[in-house]
Amino acid sequence: MAIKLSMIVAALCFLPAAIAFTGHRHFARPSSALSATRKPIIAGNWKMNPRSREEAEELAKCAAEATQAGTPGDVILCVPHPYMETVQRAIAGTKVKMAAQGIFFEDSGAFTGSVSSCMVKSMGCEYVLAGHSERRTIFRDDDSSINRKVRKALNNGLKVILCCGESFEEYNSGLADVVCRIELAKDLKGVTKEELKNIVIAYEPCWAIGTGLTCDPATAQKVHKGIRLWFAGKYGFEAAEQIQIQYGGSVTPETVGELMKMSDIDGCLVGGASLDGEKFAKIINYDQ
Repeated sequence: MAIKLSMIVAALCFLPAAIAFTGHRHFARPSSALSATRKPIIAGNWKMNPRSREEAEELAKCAAEATQAGTPGDVILCVPHPYMETVQRAIAGTKVKMAAQGIFFEDSGAFTGSVSSCMVKSMGCEYVLAGHSERRTIFRDDDSSINRKVRKALNNGLKVILCCGESFEEYNSGLADVVCRIELAKDLKGVTKEELKNIVIAYEPCWAIGTGLTCDPATAQKVHKGIRLWFAGKYGFEAAEQIQIQYGGSVTPETVGELMKMSDIDGCLVGGASLDGEKFAKIINYDQ
């Protein structure tokens, strides 16, 4: 962690010049101008849960039943690979879409334990997660491999939910915005403006995932706005206004409403609460 922090601090030395070069200052416009064009997106990340196919089917049915014509936006379930066929049957004919929790960056080959974008697409997935904090920390996914996974998913016709976010130490050091910009720059290398229509960003402060700690809406909004400004500098104002940015970090039925009132928060990546059918239904149909 000390090494990572030192690298970030070093990068800070170049940040003012980078901001000037990419023109961030010219894009500090209110997000409300075009926010109506961004559709809310709620995703439930089941992680390595539940324990049985029957439980997975029940959770999928609950999400499908909760997703009605009046549901504010899109609903996605990030499903463990063994349950994909079961979940796809349960959500067939509904607004709910399915995502893979991860892929490898090759189409096939001698890569025991891995799955490809071709495989999950054939199972009915429309989205794939990339760069989740647990993949970065526990499984040591680095930005280079995350970028290759993003590119592979896009090349094979999948949409990507790309996660970024800081540790508690980085948050306390005031580096949340810098960490997100560094990760985005590396993970989206080679992604064009036209391809952004297939990218969703999920800001997930690592310290608020599965800990019960909550990043308050105002703080989350500040980081989300910084992310949008990065997109404005990199891809232009119109692209920045259209990119969907989710918040992920101990989202509950009690917190989702205030989060969704923020002008730059376009949805939520929900962890633990997505494993409770009743709670996830309330999050899906949050008060607007």
